[in-house]
Amino acid sequence: MKRKAFVYKLTVAMLAVFRVVDGASTTDVFPTREEAKKQYVRPAEAPYPSGNAPTAERVLLGKALFFDPRLSGSGSISCASCHNPGFSWGDGLPRAIGQERKQMKRRTPTVLNAAWAELLFWDGRAESLEEQALLPIQASGEMNLPLKKMLAAIVLNAGYQRLFAAAYPGEVVELRTVAKAIASFERTVVSGVAPFDFWVGGDEGAISEEAKRGFDLFNNKARCASCHTGWAFTDYGFHDIGTEGDDLGRGAELPKLEAMQHAFKTPTLRNVVERAPYLHDGSVASIEEAIDAYDRGGRVARNGVAPDVRPLHLTAAEKKAVVAFLHTLSSIDPPVAIPMLPH
Repeated sequence: MKRKAFVYKLTVAMLAVFRVVDGASTTDVFPTREEAKKQYVRPAEAPYPSGNAPTAERVLLGKALFFDPRLSGSGSISCASCHNPGFSWGDGLPRAIGQERKQMKRRTPTVLNAAWAELLFWDGRAESLEEQALLPIQASGEMNLPLKKMLAAIVLNAGYQRLFAAAYPGEVVELRTVAKAIASFERTVVSGVAPFDFWVGGDEGAISEEAKRGFDLFNNKARCASCHTGWAFTDYGFHDIGTEGDDLGRGAELPKLEAMQHAFKTPTLRNVVERAPYLHDGSVASIEEAIDAYDRGGRVARNGVAPDVRPLHLTAAEKKAVVAFLHTLSSIDPPVAIPMLPH
């Protein structure tokens, strides 16, 4: 399932009716409210790769691995230590905490709705959830467990042997199957139905009039939809939004592309109000502060800053309306039960 930054713009450009919003450039054209709503309809199911179709057994196994601190060098850190369901699958910290309680340079990204992503991590260095799953385990600054040691411990665990036999019958327990299992669980981490979804579905009373105005602004004057597109409110692309610091983000992977220097992955806005602080470095404490930063056109000027990151001249009432809209993206999901770990 391809997700590219230009898809939303192209789709909107093909629509028959456009309108110019007061306060925007005369060259800007934006969709009507009803046209914009069509871009945000929830999909029926999460995508998955051939060879790793989701089953209850695979999800059960992957969940156990995800919550198991024995998959770390210290025996005290699991994937769920940083990707905590209680913090919208993040950790609520400005920067991630890894091995020996050391702070890392980036904030923990949520795994919410990661099933739709083509590239993982803030810098896109993993091309699938299967590839992503093992990288934090072996990273010295994160979980710090050599993969050979991890696999040996799993192979010697009779409980895991039973779970693997049920999830991947006939397949050898190896790094590939460990990664497949973790990815299978991560694909179930999907934000639930929110008030916004009921509104898109036709319930006009599901969100407030202020939130509806915020949705209009989101798709026109505030330019949020330039990157936060589709049902999950992300193009899964990488953009330089004018943040400070020397972290090159995607630029470290693509050093010859100016637009990728200081570019970081667009995060989903589903359940975003539960996931402060914000940005890749956790430098923005609140949604209101984030909107202020975008309204100013970013913090620093660089040649590679995304074209839509520019002064917006939003009024206080307009900012408040955008915040009201973002609150409608939060779903009330059932609590996640911590699994019994195999032994």
